[in-house]
Amino acid sequence: MHDPSFHRRFPIGAEPCAAGTHFRVWAPRAQRLEVVLEGAAGSDPQEPRNVALTAEPEGYFAGLAPGVDPGTRYRFRLDSQPNLHPDPASRYQPDGCHGPSEVIDPTAFSWHDDGWRGPRLEGQVLYEMHVGTFTSEGTFAAAARHLAELAELGVTTIEVMPVAEFVGRFGWGYDGVDLFAPTRLYGRPDDFRRFVDAAHGLGLGVILDVVYNHFGPTGNYSGVFSDHYVSERHHTDWGAAINFDGPHSAPVREFFTANAGHWIEEYHLDGLRIDAIHAIVDDSPEHILAAVCRRVRQAARGRNTLVVGENEVQDARMIRTAAEGGCGLDAAWNDDFHHAAQVALTGHNEFYYADFLGSPQELISAVKWGYLYQGQWDYRQERRRGTPAWDIPARRFVIFLQNHDQVANSADGLRMPALTSPGRYRAMTALMFLAPGTPMLFQGQEFAASSPFLFFADHEAAIAKLVRHGREEFLRRFASLRGAGAPRSFADPGASATFERSKLDHAERQQHADVYNLHRDLIRLRREDPLFASQRADRIHGAVIGAEAFLLRYFAAPGDDRLLIVNLGRDLIYSPAAEPLVAPPPHTDWTLLWSSEDSRYGGSGTGLLCAAEWRIPGHAAVVLRPESARPAISAKPT
Repeated sequence: MHDPSFHRRFPIGAEPCAAGTHFRVWAPRAQRLEVVLEGAAGSDPQEPRNVALTAEPEGYFAGLAPGVDPGTRYRFRLDSQPNLHPDPASRYQPDGCHGPSEVIDPTAFSWHDDGWRGPRLEGQVLYEMHVGTFTSEGTFAAAARHLAELAELGVTTIEVMPVAEFVGRFGWGYDGVDLFAPTRLYGRPDDFRRFVDAAHGLGLGVILDVVYNHFGPTGNYSGVFSDHYVSERHHTDWGAAINFDGPHSAPVREFFTANAGHWIEEYHLDGLRIDAIHAIVDDSPEHILAAVCRRVRQAARGRNTLVVGENEVQDARMIRTAAEGGCGLDAAWNDDFHHAAQVALTGHNEFYYADFLGSPQELISAVKWGYLYQGQWDYRQERRRGTPAWDIPARRFVIFLQNHDQVANSADGLRMPALTSPGRYRAMTALMFLAPGTPMLFQGQEFAASSPFLFFADHEAAIAKLVRHGREEFLRRFASLRGAGAPRSFADPGASATFERSKLDHAERQQHADVYNLHRDLIRLRREDPLFASQRADRIHGAVIGAEAFLLRYFAAPGDDRLLIVNLGRDLIYSPAAEPLVAPPPHTDWTLLWSSEDSRYGGSGTGLLCAAEWRIPGHAAVVLRPESARPAISAKPT
């Protein structure tokens, strides 16, 4: 039976229409395929109804199930096998990834964001959020109640960690298996839509972290339908790579581009953050990431979108435009900025931090050039790392002092304020916000959350044991976490307590008001001061002025420059000042515009900065601006 007025929006999945629900699935392993309809949750018991789907070219099966309404639960039977399986493109798994799929009508939701145009990369302040730990409830609805606070702080776009359905009661989300289905742990699909709608109403964008490099280890039924979802040639640290370039890869590519489009169309999301793009291996003429970026922009239908990548190998091609031979991502995380800052703040450069010294010059170069590794030899990795990125605008580099990985990669999941002095932390926070890159906060960073963020994942016993062992092996690679005095054990990723400990306490926003004021004022300074708002790295020059001190001069055309001085060491007398960047513009003197040592931020005061003898406070950052010079007073007697 066919509804002549119905046209599918996506190549796969269950789509309701006037006559019922149309199903389409890629299942080249099957000779016959039928959908087994199980009724809606809470409905009267009934015998399951089977509807045979019609075989189509390339291994697809499709067909209309008359009278099937949204809310109906269903599974697929391949050939005459007794086992039933959820839809690989399920829009919702109410009982988790092993249970039936549910027919969802995305058009039934009433949106209120018709005037929303989406975020542009310029001027963004990102905020990484894990829905399960952002509030004590761990739901979309609870998270939505705090959106106004983020808008007031000055955040512009929320980056939501993965929400695709995964096994267990809790997890980071990077082991997703039902990539079209928001996890039942956080609410129903319309709850996610309400979250996005509320964000847009407050002027906040929302982008979603997606994982296109592997499937989770359990609960993934795609292999039941086809052997070709995973690659026989490529592998990742998390298992088999996705087959984007091998035999029968066209439907796989279609699956993932459809997934990207569906998040934009059905949830009005403003883009994607794509996890570990270095593990997405594709030797096709067009890289799958280029196809994903194109699909995101098509789905947005004129709205602005952001596509951000995590790119450990720092291949600049990923953030170059298609016209430049790139994949067209808008931006990429810049781990180099974080790693150099971490070493500078903590003094430790073990394991992967061994690639950095945390020196003033590294921090200047990260501000000026983005990546620090742009093709030079990395002795630790025994390979060249990065490619030239000199010409890429600074706004395309996302910079941060905390993110989910880096906070968790410590013995106790401690956040940066617990690892360094308050003054150093304030100074580095100033550098992050006043640098021309795109800054990103990790949830709770804005009020110095005392809760840790630990690695947690709820798996069945055998896999949980492997995860626990793998996590311990990883952490023992830090020299300080092995040998005498090292922790005897780490938080168990599979324990409920590990997950619960990682939840934020939003009352700390008032308790740590000094840290909150610091972040809010810096975001305002970044937004309102034309030089900082311009994000023009080509107008910034830097100089090292001490063992742990440096300055950045922001040049303006009429001479209304800014001078940012960062001193992570002790008080510094900078004399002689044989550095042209400290000279004020003609007929002016430098005056204090902002200081990280303001008492509002918990500081102890800045003291005097004298051009005759520069006294630069320790563990501090100051911003100077020019003002008209006062007439010189003669030292001669009259």
